[in-house]
Amino acid sequence: MNASPIVVAATITKLPDCRGAVLVTGSHGGALCGHLAIAAGVRAAVFHDAGLGLDRAGIAALDLLDGFGIAAAAVGHYSCRIGDADDVMARGRISHANAAAAQIGVAAGQPTTEAADILRGAELRAASTPGLVEARVVLDRPARPLVLIDSASLVDAAADRGAVVVTGSHGGLVGGKPEMALRADGFAAVFNDAGIGIDDAGIGRLKPLDRRGIAAFVVRADSARIGEARSTYDGVISAVNDTAARLGAMPGAKAADVLERWASGT
Repeated sequence: MNASPIVVAATITKLPDCRGAVLVTGSHGGALCGHLAIAAGVRAAVFHDAGLGLDRAGIAALDLLDGFGIAAAAVGHYSCRIGDADDVMARGRISHANAAAAQIGVAAGQPTTEAADILRGAELRAASTPGLVEARVVLDRPARPLVLIDSASLVDAAADRGAVVVTGSHGGLVGGKPEMALRADGFAAVFNDAGIGIDDAGIGRLKPLDRRGIAAFVVRADSARIGEARSTYDGVISAVNDTAARLGAMPGAKAADVLERWASGT
């Protein structure tokens, strides 16, 4: 029997040693997360499909890993909460599997636990990539900076205080922890709704940020590629918190129009 461990991690941006392991993460299966999985030296990986979204960005990692013969799958957003790896293990159901995973028996509809056990038998493939650079761009605006970051893990508690922070990350609470909603006391924060999904998990950050007086909204997954802040900026708003609503944000509006108003103080 294959003794490969199964490592469960709320976010792929903070991992224990995963070399040779099957990684089950609450993170989306976007390209950036695929590169991080390769860098971690995993045997196989299970991601959250984040509602698939624009250009099927939520499962881009599956094709990326397949190119190296690394087995990977994703769980459906209506089966378990994004950002919550324990829930991915407890309730997750596979929605997509790449060819390497399918060849050893992983299939849509399987519980995560069953798929992860099968993936323990995947061949360990050595792989390396140049990796994707997580972009962090700060745009000067009249009232407050507009910060574009591909991952919320790049938020700077000091530098981003009072800023309008636009991320490529999902709007779910990482590990279910409200304090993880945003690491800075920004003026505003924006995320991808990851298809919203079960328990409205994809918008889980909105209420905790409201309690902190931070305006927050999410953009529709089908309007923006998850993992790309610039795409979030160009997205369409799907849900807002009360603080954002009072400042004029509303579902159906273009994110860029609202963000530029906030950053310009108009």
